[in-house]
Amino acid sequence: MTSDDAQTELPPQGAVIAGVIPGQSPRVVQEAARFAHLLGAPLIVTYVDVTRFVTYEDPDGYVHSAPLDFNIDTGDIELSRVRRETQVALEEAEVEWTVWQLVGDPALAMKQLAERSRAVLFVVGTRKRGIGESIREFFTGSVAARLSHRQPVPVLVVPLDPSPDDGEELWPEA
Repeated sequence: MTSDDAQTELPPQGAVIAGVIPGQSPRVVQEAARFAHLLGAPLIVTYVDVTRFVTYEDPDGYVHSAPLDFNIDTGDIELSRVRRETQVALEEAEVEWTVWQLVGDPALAMKQLAERSRAVLFVVGTRKRGIGESIREFFTGSVAARLSHRQPVPVLVVPLDPSPDDGEELWPEA
């Protein structure tokens, strides 16, 4: 099924939310689509632009944001990349899906989206390990850990590092 790639004012209700970053393994959205299909739920693929912050929110839920650095505008480029990667990854998926862009702190932004959509499941991937990621996670914690501590929606973490071969299923059917 395809996505209209348009962020509506109200997110689909009872959704599975997949938190992704550009260039991430397609495994995250594929597993999220599999669970959405099993649950009969829509899928919201979300990218959180950490280079922007929320300035204010309209009563209808529209979020206004501003960049942390006015000389950098990578959010639109990365959102386009996430849309393209999702389209390829979910080409044969039997689930309705949309792509949403959020801004600010990933765990808090995704928590708010979950509340608005009455989400039933979060699906996120692990990050590739490196010294920069280790230091950041030491101070802020992983997005998966922060999600699991701040709201009641279950969190599925898809292992990506070291990643299995792309053709290999993580959980083969019995």
